[in-house]
Parts: sequence; structure tokens; C-alpha cells
Amino acid sequence: MDLPPAVIDFPNRAPASEPSELPGSTALSWRRRYALRLWWSDLAVLVTVVFGTQLAWFGVRQVELSTRYESQIGEIPYWAFSAVLITVWMFMLRLVDSRDFRIIGSSSTEYARIANGSLVLFGLIAIVAFLLHVDVARGYLLISLPLGILLLVLARWGWRQWLNAQRRSGLFSARVLLVGSRASVGQIAREFMLSPHAGYVVVGACVPRDSDADRITGTGIPILGDVDAVESVLRAVGADTVAITSTDELPADRVKEISWALIPGREHLVLAPSIVDIAGPRIHIRPHAGLPLIHVETPKFTAGQRFLKRTFDVLSSSALILMLSPVLLLVALSIKLTTPGPLLFRHVRIGQNGSPFQMLKFRSMQVGADAQLRALLDAQGTTETPLFKVKDDPRITPLGRFLRKYSLDELPQLFNVLGGSMSLVGPRPQIEAEVALYSGSARRRLLARPGITGLWQVSGRSALDWEQAVRLDLYYVENWSLASDVTILLRTMRAVVTPGETAH
Repeated sequence: MDLPPAVIDFPNRAPASEPSELPGSTALSWRRRYALRLWWSDLAVLVTVVFGTQLAWFGVRQVELSTRYESQIGEIPYWAFSAVLITVWMFMLRLVDSRDFRIIGSSSTEYARIANGSLVLFGLIAIVAFLLHVDVARGYLLISLPLGILLLVLARWGWRQWLNAQRRSGLFSARVLLVGSRASVGQIAREFMLSPHAGYVVVGACVPRDSDADRITGTGIPILGDVDAVESVLRAVGADTVAITSTDELPADRVKEISWALIPGREHLVLAPSIVDIAGPRIHIRPHAGLPLIHVETPKFTAGQRFLKRTFDVLSSSALILMLSPVLLLVALSIKLTTPGPLLFRHVRIGQNGSPFQMLKFRSMQVGADAQLRALLDAQGTTETPLFKVKDDPRITPLGRFLRKYSLDELPQLFNVLGGSMSLVGPRPQIEAEVALYSGSARRRLLARPGITGLWQVSGRSALDWEQAVRLDLYYVENWSLASDVTILLRTMRAVVTPGETAH
């Protein structure tokens, strides 16, 4: 969610004398161990896919590559070709740095590099085969490529879940020393604490000598020295990463001096500007007059992006309606048999650009539940919050609780998506009374079509407060991409299957 810190490597570092026990050896160790696990995992996937495809396509008989009469290549058995393909594929994954520690754990770049490297490899195979007049079985390649990419990504995803679990316990993470003003250090520290999966554990801070406080307010992070003591503090606490949160407190050239004191390849320098909720595609680092200037592009909603999102919504909602039609019929029948009243609940919500529309849901409450809302909100004291929720809502029917827990009551909104008033993914549509309480920034939620699911729903569902929900929705609106929609939909599927305690 936050701006990824930029790891800066300076080629003109002064040589550092390495002690017998390197302070960065622990970090280097876990990075190497994790990369080795990924290497073995990739190898297992590729052996399974390539040899499995060969066996499925040709059986166990000995088959050679087909060569045209003018080819100078002799007979090559597919067993040998498969072995070479696996070897070269593994080399390509290494060549594109798909196991680099800078992208593992929290970045979609890891998956993109796997796909790009694999596609380049098979493109090269096609070119070489054409030039050498060798005919490789098309079915063999057409199965191996997509299946290999899919299983590689799934394996990496599985490892990422394991890594995130380790990082929530403080393991397999960079030990970070924050350097800058108290305010900037506190902000970056809180962001790191909210995102343990990013792999940064803050072990201390160096700030200017402007107070007798020994900890950063609101974080509990110890202040271990001033900005002149970075090198000694780094060694004392065994940190492997220095994160500069602001430079106003640092003398000229101090950042370069800190970088020169770091052990190359073992200790790292990170610039962590206090810019949050900006996604990578909007950020560009462009050097000007020796300054690495960070350019943050304004959000753009091009006609092509709108067309792509709408096409994705129409095709996906149509397919889901067809696939889920038995479930829709079963839920409708259950409602009719268990509670009196209409099958669907139609409610006016505020959509894109403030336009009202009728949102459809399977009815999960008693008839006339709307009339009781104000009294229930007054009783719990939340009428002034623009996210009207009733805790332990007595209006919900027994069947309705089940439908809500597994989000089955939301299924009719697929017809809203098909009709164009909603999107599969977007900010949650709210009622007019809630929108009337929006602040200036919150109104930016209305720039996009509301969604059946969204970033804040898959990030905590009913457990998030209003400020957190707005922040996540604004991040989505200003940084939309088709890849983010697909990711949110996959996370939604997982949340529906395993709803947990935050689903109401």
C-alpha cells in the first residue's frame, strides 16, 4: 500500500574492513536460505511440469525431435530436450532476478518476472527451432508454458504465505535503523508496523538531539543516538538496513558518508520518504543536476482503462451468473421457505459521481428493518460516523446471518455489475446519509464505480474503522490497475471460503 522504500547502492563506496563476525551475516543468511528454498521449489515444479507434459503427450516411448531434411541437427530424444529446457528455464528465472530479496514477500514484481522470463524463453525456443529447422511438438510447448508459469506462481504464492507468517513473528526480515526527524521516523515506523509482511523490523532510531525522550512517541521504538552516531549504533544493535526518513536534519553529504560506511552486499541504505498510499506505477525517479528527484504522477483514468475495466466487469459478471445460477436458485428458495416477505432487498445507494442507484441484495433482515436503523445507531452512539454498522444486529434473520457470513446475500449485485451501476471491484457503495458526512478527501471515493468487493473488504471486512476504510478505498481509486482487481477478487474468494470472525 505504501510507497516502497528505494534501496540505493552507491558504486563509489569507500572500502570497509570486514570484522570476523559480520554484522550483516544474519540477514545474508536468511536471504540465502530463502532463495535456496525457492530454487529447489522452482526446480521441483519445472521437473514435474516438463517431464509430466512429455509423458502425457508422448507416453513412455522413445521419441526424437522432428528435423527437416536440410537440418544439420542429429536425432535428439525428447528426454534430453526436456532436461535442457528445465536447465535453461531455471537459468532464465535466475537471469530475471525472480528470487531477488528486494522483491520477495510483498511485491507483484516477483510474479511478473516469472511470467516475463518464461515467455521470453519460449519465444527464444521458437526462434531457434525455426532457424535450425527443428520442429518441436506444439502441444508439448503449449501445455508446458502456461502450466509452468501457473504452478511456479502458485508455488511462490505458497512460499509467500509461509514467509509472511514468519515475518509476523519478526523472522526473515530486515533489521532497520531509522534516521531522521522524530515526526518522520514515527510515521515510517508506524507504516512498517502495520505491514509486517513487507519484511522490515525497526530496531531503533537516530534522531536530532532536541529532546530528552528516549523513545519515539506512539511507537515504543528506542532512540539510540543522534544522526552523527548512525554507524556505531548500526553495529551495536546488529541492524542490516539504514532507512533515511528525512534529510533536513542531516548535514550535506551525510547520506553518502553513511552509505560508504556500510558493508557492500550485507548492509543496505534505504530512502523512505513520508509519502504513503501511492503505488509504484505512479512513481518515477529521475536524476536532475545530481539529485535523484522522485516524480509522483497524478492519477489518470484514461478511456482505455475505463473500457478495459468495463469489459472485464461484463465478461466476468456474465460468467459468474451462469456458474452460480444453481446457488442463486437455492438461496432464493431458502429465503422464500424460511421468512415471509420479498426475496430481494432493494436499497438506494450513491454510485459513481454521486449518482443514486438501486443496489440488489438477497434479503437477510426482517421486513421493515430500515425503520429500526436510526434507533439502533442512536443506542450504540454511531450516528455521526459515515460507516453505519449495527453490532449484534437483532434485525438479521437466522438464515440471513449465514448468508452474510459467506457473502451470499451479495450475489444479486452481479446484475448491478452487468447493468453498469456497479463494478466487481471498487469502493463500497454507501447510503445518502453516509455520503453527506464525507470529508473533502472521502468524496474522491465517488470517482469510481462502487464495487461488490474492494480493498478494504478484503483487508479486514467489518473490523476496520471509517478512517482505515477510506484510506484503502482512496488508494484503490487513485492507483487502479486490472492486476489489482484480479488480486482483490482472489483475496475475496479466500475471505468468502474462510470468513473468520470479522465477517458479519
